Amino acid sequence: MRITILFLAVFFTCITSAQQATSFNLDFEKVSKETPSQWNNFGNGDYKVSIDSTVVQQGNYSASIESSEEGKEFWAWGLTIPVTFGGKKIKLTGYVKTENVSGGHGGLWMRIDPRVGFDNMQNRGIKGTTEWEKYEIELDLKPNEAKSIVVGGILVGKGKIWIDNLKVTIDGKPLDKAPKKELSGAQKDVEFDTGSQFTIAKPTAQEVKNLAILGKVWGFLKYHHPAIAKGDINWDYELFRVLEDIAFAKADSERDKRILTWIDTYGPVSKCKRCKETSEDAYLKPNTTWISSSNLSEELQERLHYIYANRSQGKHYYIEGAPQIGNPVFAHENPYTDMKYPDTGFRLLSLYRYWNMIHYYFPYKDVIDKDWDVVLKEYIPRFIEAKNELEYEIAALQIIGDIKDTHANLWGGDDQWEETKGSKYPPVHTRFIENKLVIVDFYNPEMKPSLGLELGDVITAVNDVATLKITEDKIPYYPASNQAARMRDISSEILRGDGDFLDITVLRTGKEIKVKMPLFERKDLDIYSWYRTPEDTVKSYKMLANNIGYITLANITRDDPKEIAKEFVNCKGIIIDIRNYPSAFMPFALGQFIAPKGTEFVKFTKANYENPGEFIMGTTLKIGAGNIAKEKFQGKTVILVNELSQSQAEYTAMAFKAAPNSTVIGSTTAGADGNVSIIFLPGGLRTMISGIGIFYPDGSPTQRVGILPDIEVKPTIQGIKEGRDELIEKAIEIIEN
Repeated sequence: MRITILFLAVFFTCITSAQQATSFNLDFEKVSKETPSQWNNFGNGDYKVSIDSTVVQQGNYSASIESSEEGKEFWAWGLTIPVTFGGKKIKLTGYVKTENVSGGHGGLWMRIDPRVGFDNMQNRGIKGTTEWEKYEIELDLKPNEAKSIVVGGILVGKGKIWIDNLKVTIDGKPLDKAPKKELSGAQKDVEFDTGSQFTIAKPTAQEVKNLAILGKVWGFLKYHHPAIAKGDINWDYELFRVLEDIAFAKADSERDKRILTWIDTYGPVSKCKRCKETSEDAYLKPNTTWISSSNLSEELQERLHYIYANRSQGKHYYIEGAPQIGNPVFAHENPYTDMKYPDTGFRLLSLYRYWNMIHYYFPYKDVIDKDWDVVLKEYIPRFIEAKNELEYEIAALQIIGDIKDTHANLWGGDDQWEETKGSKYPPVHTRFIENKLVIVDFYNPEMKPSLGLELGDVITAVNDVATLKITEDKIPYYPASNQAARMRDISSEILRGDGDFLDITVLRTGKEIKVKMPLFERKDLDIYSWYRTPEDTVKSYKMLANNIGYITLANITRDDPKEIAKEFVNCKGIIIDIRNYPSAFMPFALGQFIAPKGTEFVKFTKANYENPGEFIMGTTLKIGAGNIAKEKFQGKTVILVNELSQSQAEYTAMAFKAAPNSTVIGSTTAGADGNVSIIFLPGGLRTMISGIGIFYPDGSPTQRVGILPDIEVKPTIQGIKEGRDELIEKAIEIIEN
C-alpha cells in the first residue's frame, strides 16, 4: 500500500524519446551506452540497475534491478508511451525472473497519467527465487482522460529481478493497430492552455461578491445544465471567457445581466420529463437556497430555478458514480500538472471546482463545522493573493481541512509544502501518549545505544521551542476528521528537519535531559508511518497462552480465515487487532466465523447523480454464517482499535462489533469511512474525499465520530517504558473473566 501511495503521490516525469518513437523498445534490444534506449530508472534507496546479456528470456538483453544488502526501499525501470490511441483496455505483459526477493516484491508495473490508473502487482507480487514466468497487468484505458502511460518493472525490498520481452496491447491488438484517439469537444478547446489571461490585484468588496456569485453559478451550471453534460464544452475555459466581464461589474444588477447573457449562449433548456422531486426520505437534500438568498435579480433567480427543475439526466461528462459502489467519480478534470504555480484565473478555477464538488457530492456536508455557503467568499481573497506556489498549496490545504475528513488532505503535487517539513527524519517513532509526545520505538534498534534516548522519553521541546507550541502551530495545516487522527499525523512529522541534528529536551524519571538527536535520510532508516508491517514469514494469527487466539489484520491474507476457522473454533476467546490497515478485505470473510447469519452492521448513503446534492440512505448490509467452518465460534471476541484504525479498518471494526459476545476496546478511531473519491486541482494537486456515507444500522453516524470503543483503553507512558501492549493485556483480561 505504501508503494502504491508513493507512486500516485509523486507525479514524477519520465518522458523520454519514446514520445517521438514510432516503435517502443519493450524487449530491451536497442541499447546505447549500456542503457536500454527510451528507458528511465528511478526510485529510493541503494539499488543497481543494468542490462544483462547472460540472463535473458529472449533476444540478447534483459533489464535487471538489484538491491544492496539493506534493500529497504524500491527501484523501477519505466518507459513512457504517449496516448495517441483509443480503446477500452490496455494490457501489459512481460516476463520476470527473481532471485532472493524478500521484504517486498518484484513484478511489472503500469501507470496511466494523469493518475487515471495504476498497478504495481503489490497484491500478487513475486517473492523468493523464480524462473522466467509471464505476468500481466490490465487497466481501463480511459483515452479521453489519459495522456501518457508508463510501463516497466519494479523491485520493492531486497533481492534481484530481471524483466524481458514486454508487450503492450489495446483491446488485444498491438499499439500500431489500436484505434485512433477521439477527442471530445471539450478537449479540442485549447485556447487557455498557456494561461487564463485574467488578473486582479486586490479585489474590492463588490468584486469578491461578484466572484462568489460567479463561482456558485458556474458550478451550478456545470452539474445541472444539459448542454454542459454532453462534453462538447470545456467548462474550465468557459469560466475564463466570462471571468473578467463578471468580476469587474460595478453593481449587482450589471453582474446579473452579464450572467444571464452568458447562460443564454448555451441555448434554451427543454422541459425535463424524467426529472423527479427530491425524495422526502432523502438523508441530504440539495441546497439551492443561495439562489434566493444572494440578492440576485428576479430574472436570474427564475432562470436558475428553471434549469434546476429541468436539469441534466443520465450520462454526464463531468460526474458519474463508481461502478457497484456509487461514490462520485469526478471525470475529465484536467489537473494542469504543468502549472506548478497556476495564475490567478486558474487558482480561482481550483477554488470553484473544489467548492462545488463538496457542495453537491460530499456525503458528510452536514457535519462540516463551517457554513459552506460562506466558505467560498472567505477563500476568494486567499486564492487570489497567494503570491507563490507554496501559498497556493497552503490555501488549498486549508479549505480541504475545513471539510473535516481524514481522507481529505494534499496527497500529491504539494512539493513546496512537503519541503517545509524537512528532508531528513528522526531515528525514533513518536506518538501522543497521555497528551505528551513520547518515544515509542526506534526505527533501527541497533542505533539506540548511540542516541542517548529511551522508550517512554517525553519530548518537551525541540530546538528550545515547547512541543505544545509547535503542535498548536501545526494544527491548522493537518486536515482530519477528529483530534485523534490529527495528532497521529502531527506526531509522525513533528521531528523532521533539514539539518543534521535537532536539539531536543526529554523528560525522563522526572528529570529534563538535553539531547542532540541526529537526523537521517529516509533511505537510511527502517522507517514506517504508523506501524511496523509484519515480516513476510510471520503469520497473521497465532495462539496465545490459555487457549486464546490472536489475529492481526496488518498482514492477513484472503486464505487465512479458512485456517483460522479450523484452529480457533474451540478457543476460549479471540483477539482481533485492527490497529492497522487491513491487508485484505475481512468483514465478510472473517465475519462469517464470529457472527450468526443475518447480523446487521452498516447502512450507506449515496449520491443521486440526477439530482446533485441529494443523498439517499440505503438498506442495511449484513454479515454472518458462511461456509468456512462447520462449527461457528461461540466464545468471546475482543476487537482492538485506536487512531491508526481508519477507513476500511473502521468498516471492519463495525462489522465485528455487531457480532454477539464481541467487545471493542481501545480509543477513538480516525473517523473517516467510505470509499474515497479522487479530486484533481490545477497545479497537479491531488486530494480525496470520503465518497459514500457510512452509518450504523440505527442511522447513527461514524464520520468524525469514529468507532467508539465499548471500553476505553489507552497506552500509558509507563507501559511504553516497560514494553507492554496494554490493549492486548486488557483483551486477555476480558476473555479470562
